[in-house]
Amino acid sequence: MSAAFKFLVVADDTPEFPAAFLYASLRARATRAGLVILRVIEPIEPAAWVSVGEEMRRQAWAAAEALVDRFASEAWAEAGITPEKLIREGDLRTEFRKAVESDPAIKIVTLAAGAGAGGPGPLVSAALKGQAFGPDRALPIVIVPSGVSVEQIRSLADPGPQTAAGDIA
Repeated sequence: MSAAFKFLVVADDTPEFPAAFLYASLRARATRAGLVILRVIEPIEPAAWVSVGEEMRRQAWAAAEALVDRFASEAWAEAGITPEKLIREGDLRTEFRKAVESDPAIKIVTLAAGAGAGGPGPLVSAALKGQAFGPDRALPIVIVPSGVSVEQIRSLADPGPQTAAGDIA
């Protein structure tokens, strides 16, 4: 059964991704929403020998499946939810936009922001410039910065009951 409301989290190999994933998983549980894990594989350049290119592509897909499966297991263990797994091959921003456009139930995107010399990452940079989704879709984006502790993520993702005034109890 498909959830009426979903979080989308973009899986990558950065050290910041696990924190963003934990946040998205716990928020999905707290709001009874679905969770979609998107992993985008960069296209494999054609090799001089076709068999070499095919093997490189097969290995990239196997690594992507292993990463997504690992985090899907963690979502179940941590939050008791079974996320949808979405693996695509192509340009990160293009495939991200296609994933968002193809599923109207995706209502919030969670991204990890890098702290290294490469900046926050291509999707975070595009989002900050208002270029993440295209002209037909505006979505809230949660950016989880590097350095946030697991305790902070747990507290932010599921703050507990609210009082009548809206303050956290």
